[in-house]
Amino acid sequence: MIARWALFLVFNFLICACGTSQASKYMDNPNFTKVGLSVTDKEKLKAEVKAKYELLLGKKGFSGEIVVAKNGEIIFEDYQGYSDFGSKTAMSPETSIHLASISKTFTGMAALKLWEQHKLDLKAPVTKYVPNFPYTEVTIEQLLSHRSGLPDYTVFMESHKYMMTQVKNKKGRWVKKIQLIKSETPFKQGIYNNQDVLDFMVSKKPAPQSNPDRVFKYCNTNFVLLALIIEKITGQEFPTYMAENIFKPLKMDNTYIFSAKTIDKYTPSYNARKVPYRIEKFDCIYGDKNVYSTARDMLLWDKALTEGKFLAPATLEMAYQPQSPINKYYHNYGLGWRILTKPNEEKLIYHNGWWHGNNTVFTRLINESATIIILGNKFNKSIYKGKEIASVFTGKVDTTSLVE
Repeated sequence: MIARWALFLVFNFLICACGTSQASKYMDNPNFTKVGLSVTDKEKLKAEVKAKYELLLGKKGFSGEIVVAKNGEIIFEDYQGYSDFGSKTAMSPETSIHLASISKTFTGMAALKLWEQHKLDLKAPVTKYVPNFPYTEVTIEQLLSHRSGLPDYTVFMESHKYMMTQVKNKKGRWVKKIQLIKSETPFKQGIYNNQDVLDFMVSKKPAPQSNPDRVFKYCNTNFVLLALIIEKITGQEFPTYMAENIFKPLKMDNTYIFSAKTIDKYTPSYNARKVPYRIEKFDCIYGDKNVYSTARDMLLWDKALTEGKFLAPATLEMAYQPQSPINKYYHNYGLGWRILTKPNEEKLIYHNGWWHGNNTVFTRLINESATIIILGNKFNKSIYKGKEIASVFTGKVDTTSLVE
């Protein structure tokens, strides 16, 4: 104990003796993430992040929230636009925004928590928990890694079927046009829920995209099923379980899961012309989406993972392992997380999202202990460029686009 204390004193002496630049060197080392940023370092990083943000997004019609942190400490945040364009209600740190597919990080990590508790077998077929599930070879792990080959419910439950065709316009030129090819009676009148997705798959058995564990196929259905499985294992409704086991313990006070029972809390997002999206039939399905949160709450989620407050480090390391190649640009997917693995560069753990007018970014530079969180409620494709802020921490120009 005395030896460790002596080392601590020596370390602090070295920081003071070497000046701010040398202190920054230590602070950027992941082994010293608990060391706070100096005022000088924080201001320098803040200025660099702000310049990047304004160039990429801040002056391009952004409506939403951004938080950028280093060592778990906020170094830059901004709130622009309106939470309600009709009433001109200003965006604030307490404004909850639909995370879209970033919601999958919560569903995936909740599943891994049940695995840690020996309540969920990742290698088991889905039929162990949902006996009437018709795709008998699909496993829990394949749902988490998008290797199930299952079809996407946003396609197979759509009563109107379209295809891209080529037709001649008035000038005689061939142009692409989306054409209605089939119209069916909806599976159900009104708004769908997770059970409806399962019931449709049981009764209709839509054709899979591929055989299980053959290729990566990003599919929202996977995480809809995971939410149902979590409900069956815990005996609680998914929104309640997540609130009691994640949101409340981590003091994520402005985070919740939207469902049919909270339909009165529906907050529309907006298209690029500021026209609100009205609630539609897929809006009450959760697991793949439907977590509403704030940028500050998402930083609490990031810190809980980084500091091992929710899952064991070994479990997270397993979640961050690439499960399959996606394309030549080094994109990959683990268990509930997208991964960017470029040669000679640190592994980037992230997830983006899109639903209606919501665009969201959750970028985590594990080795740099840096986090970039951007939540938008008005469609703005520039939001996805926010990942380029990472160059402030890595010192490398970032030209790789992330998968939306």
